[in-house]
Amino acid sequence: METNENIIKTFAKKGFLLDKDIVDFFVKLADNNLGEQILGHLFALTKQRIISKKLFELNLNEIRAFFVSSRPEQKALLDSFFIFNPFMSKKKEEEDKIMFNLKKKHPAVKILSSNIIPYKRIEVKDFVLHFRNRYNFFKDILMQRKELSNLVSINKIGANRSFSFIGLVSSKRITKNKNIILEIEDLTGKINALVSSDKKEVFEKAKEVVIDDMVGFRCSGNGDLVFVNDLFFADSFVAEKKRSEEESYALFISDIHMGSTLFLEANFNKFLNWLNGDIEDPIMKEKVEKIKYLFIMGDNVDGVGIYPGQEPLLTIKDIKEQYKALSLLLERVPKNITMIMCPGQHDAVRVPEPQPPIDEEFAPELTKMSNLFLVSNPAMIEVDSNEKRPGFKVVMYHGASMHGWIDEIEDLRQNQANKNPSKVVKYMLRHRHLSPMHSGNVYVPSDKEDMLIIKEPPDIVATGDMHRTDIDMYNNTLIICSSCWQSQTLFEEKVGNFPDPCKVPMLNLKTREIKILDFT
Repeated sequence: METNENIIKTFAKKGFLLDKDIVDFFVKLADNNLGEQILGHLFALTKQRIISKKLFELNLNEIRAFFVSSRPEQKALLDSFFIFNPFMSKKKEEEDKIMFNLKKKHPAVKILSSNIIPYKRIEVKDFVLHFRNRYNFFKDILMQRKELSNLVSINKIGANRSFSFIGLVSSKRITKNKNIILEIEDLTGKINALVSSDKKEVFEKAKEVVIDDMVGFRCSGNGDLVFVNDLFFADSFVAEKKRSEEESYALFISDIHMGSTLFLEANFNKFLNWLNGDIEDPIMKEKVEKIKYLFIMGDNVDGVGIYPGQEPLLTIKDIKEQYKALSLLLERVPKNITMIMCPGQHDAVRVPEPQPPIDEEFAPELTKMSNLFLVSNPAMIEVDSNEKRPGFKVVMYHGASMHGWIDEIEDLRQNQANKNPSKVVKYMLRHRHLSPMHSGNVYVPSDKEDMLIIKEPPDIVATGDMHRTDIDMYNNTLIICSSCWQSQTLFEEKVGNFPDPCKVPMLNLKTREIKILDFT
């Protein structure tokens, strides 16, 4: 175990001065890499290098996010050392200011959902309510499926020959005979359901079931073990493809990573010049004049203290200065183009989802821009509406959960979904959830609703994070996965991920034609 003296020296080399309580905490934590990540994030938030117990407690909700996947004894250590401070909660007037920012500026842009969960101590009951609300939402949807005849609750399953029920998947395992056994629960009890590998079509469906999924089952059997004859996800379906009456365009970008040494600034300036009419082709120039919207899907800056060893890879080492530099670039976007921006893991917001909008504490220049909406991650936006017709409903999601989906689903791993992220988004739409697995992503439970549910089938789902452009369609929902403005990082090289930077999807809202613009 590290001694107090060793801990002091280790973090002094990183530029941090720790008080006695923090030194004792890090000695017992026995994980200097985790400690370095926490201190880096604290510095990004507070600009403090003198780390006291009080500073930890004031930012405990942010620090707790680093312990989501830690060992139980590490989580217990955190709870035993520090006391949650209720005064860290955002005041109501601060939240009202954020909501005012969402409602201003543009009559043809409506923020249908931009979730803000106040900071508070998270308790077991919050997770219970979170999953109960999820259960009730999906139950209402699945009960409308005609295929689920003779619906019963789990505690009413007896010697019925054929019946259906709806439940949450709490475990999944493969038997020696290569069958799948799912443990399902509802509000009345639990039961094991067997999916036979002989039923090829049903078995393939069962392979994509993930833990904490809400699924409808058509079965036979009794109260001890049931046999699945078919299963159904909530699924997302849009009745018809929406189109604008006039020719207009929307652009989609993501992962700018301003402040990184790998930020492709010359290419981004080439894009901005193009937006301002620096175009030889008169036909394209006419189209550019009809661009109305620019969606920006997170990781707008590279951040500070996001991962160990990041500092040498930054040209701008202050996160506020990163946002200031970004605002100088975005000021060049013509004022007739409305920008909508959500955060990602590198932005100056909490890591757990839903992430609140970027606010004026870190990015005052962005909040003052008249043609920029700052929304949460995820968010649902409606654009191009008028008094006669509804507009396009767009789900904006940076995409942190994509890695969890790929890890869990064999089909995504085998088909290299990291190179074709739209494959992952199809699963999100089929399951009507951006991240159903409790351990698949860091999130904040809400006692009101599960805010990662895709409540209303969208016309467009726009994502980032994977640094690759990919376009597809699912049940009339257009999937647009955006590129990046950063060359390959050392981490991407290590894991074999090859970004495809500086590509911009351009959507014609009248014809729905998409052109991929290349600014490399």
